[in-house]
Amino acid sequence: MQDAIVIIPTYNEIENIEAIIRAVFSLEKAFDVLIVDDNSPDLTASKVEALQKEFPERLFLEVRKEKSGLGTAYIHGFKWALARHYDYIFEMDADFSHNPKDLIRLYKACHVEGADMSIGSRYVKGVNVVNWPMSRVLLSFLASKYVRFITRMKIHDTTAGFVCYKRKVLEALNLNKIRFTGYAFQIEMKFKTYGKQFEIVEIPVIFTDRTKGVSKMSSGIISEAIFGVISMKIRSIFKKGK
Repeated sequence: MQDAIVIIPTYNEIENIEAIIRAVFSLEKAFDVLIVDDNSPDLTASKVEALQKEFPERLFLEVRKEKSGLGTAYIHGFKWALARHYDYIFEMDADFSHNPKDLIRLYKACHVEGADMSIGSRYVKGVNVVNWPMSRVLLSFLASKYVRFITRMKIHDTTAGFVCYKRKVLEALNLNKIRFTGYAFQIEMKFKTYGKQFEIVEIPVIFTDRTKGVSKMSSGIISEAIFGVISMKIRSIFKKGK
């Protein structure tokens, strides 16, 4: 067993899943991989099961009954990884929007340089997004600015989904009380980590939009983020008051 595991949630990622798994396993630093699949109709899980024969000690699969949201998939993966004593636990998308080679940079930020959370950041040095329409770039960029303003977190890419956690961070958070399941999940995890005064660093990365498969972004997910941030901040104020 390695000291680090990459959790990749999937729903209909048959076009990307084999390539992303092989890309992670080709890195000079060894990572284990956990796929959390929401019973994809395109048989993503079956492809992973076939690959497990080639990577029996490094590739793991958890299949859930139905599509239940990004946040709950990651919480499932976090609990699985914590039960198996990994020291570094990663979030990464299946669609190559996150470059697997950057896993090593995020790992070094925590393992060598001492950060508790490292974030693959699109906005810490300008805007590093490729193949997105300008409307979506602006939406994402302004969303992070909005979240930073409301929460007062000193994080540029508050909605980033490319993250490394030290084990102690996830152990310190009550994962059963993470409320959000969509886009806002990423914000909530950073907000609670920030509130615990863990050291957070942003590593500049280039985010490249998927070329295969279909995006899972929806208006409901965006609404959750916009309105959820305000309620999350208000709850934290009342909690401090008590």
